[in-house]
Amino acid sequence: MISKLTTEYQFFMAMPHNMRTLLITNMLYSLVLPVVEIFMAAYIMRYFSDTSYVAMFQVAMYTGIIITSLTNGFLLKNFKVAHLYSFGILLSGLSMVGMMMVDNITIVGLLVSGTLIGAASGFFWTNRYLMALNTTSDDNRNYFFGLESFFFTISNITVPVLIGVLLAYFDGSMIFGFELDILKGYRIVTLMVFAITILACFSLAKGKFENPIQKDFLYFRFDRLWNKQILLAALKGLVQGFLVTAPAMLIMKYVGKEGSLGLIQGVSGGLTAILIYLLGRFAKPKHRIFIFSIGITIFLIGTIVNGIELSMVGVIVFVLCKVFFQPLHDLAYYPIMMKVIDVVSKRENRNNYAYILNHEFGLYAGRVVGLGLFIFLAFYVSESFALRYSLIIVALLQMLSIPLAKNILKNSYNTEK
Repeated sequence: MISKLTTEYQFFMAMPHNMRTLLITNMLYSLVLPVVEIFMAAYIMRYFSDTSYVAMFQVAMYTGIIITSLTNGFLLKNFKVAHLYSFGILLSGLSMVGMMMVDNITIVGLLVSGTLIGAASGFFWTNRYLMALNTTSDDNRNYFFGLESFFFTISNITVPVLIGVLLAYFDGSMIFGFELDILKGYRIVTLMVFAITILACFSLAKGKFENPIQKDFLYFRFDRLWNKQILLAALKGLVQGFLVTAPAMLIMKYVGKEGSLGLIQGVSGGLTAILIYLLGRFAKPKHRIFIFSIGITIFLIGTIVNGIELSMVGVIVFVLCKVFFQPLHDLAYYPIMMKVIDVVSKRENRNNYAYILNHEFGLYAGRVVGLGLFIFLAFYVSESFALRYSLIIVALLQMLSIPLAKNILKNSYNTEK
């Protein structure tokens, strides 16, 4: 076992320095993401006792991503990409701290907080894409995203468990003469998360990352191949919004409190993390469509079971399927996207960031449509109907991305021949 771990460590150390630095930074930030993705939704759900408020928060957050993704393109002309990435990491922590410290959250405050957290995410994700694109090649991107997904999956297992335990401990406890409740517990956890964002920034400072040479980045007409990729991004965005909000909503309503979030996802997460790492380590570019298809099929199965049996059992099956789906999907999706950027940026002689920004618009369109569907069904039919059937509709639409991704990848490699 030790010899195998040594071999994997040596393989990691053989990767380019900037790639390793980015992976270590993302490993630290992976400890923060579960708080944003799961417990922020649970916190809002606990505060307002209405899932529609969680959906509104998500729309505001996604809007913030778009605003700063556009702003980031202008800032890249004068600021280093690593500094903007670090700023996004710190801003995410500060935004969460600010929201948690407000005693009375109004709808306006909720939307402002969502926009600020989205703004932080915009700086984080767009600069992450740009640095990953520039520090990896098509041959090692499976490994990069496999190892990164391994970190994120392990964090999605351990962090919710630890936070669930901490929240349970803080509720009703006395610390330094102060009596705590669950909401104060959330605030303490958020401060701990902010400390981790600072460590991530120190880690990133060890790398040397280059900004795009060409400064123009805002375009409205693109190559046909890229337009197909944007459609694929919209389909990804369609389901992505639900993956942030639906698990917390379903578990809070049909399973239990926050501690259950970590317990349920930890059941299958360990096996998933190992599987994702092995796939990233040994799978070739030709295996991406197979991995992509398996992930989407698993997600569809989970939504169908949840729709048939909207209870504790159905929710558990759905969350387990979601735990498998998300890293499998991302492991295949991002290398496909970056391969397309490699091809079309050379063909059109454009700044890579032009495609990263446009990709965010594609994701945003899908996210808004998906969350809009949920809000519409929740208000005009019922909340349980929305939780039961909107996920199935989204999963069925997501199946369309399998033949689309196959066509995109085929055209990407045929272009180079």
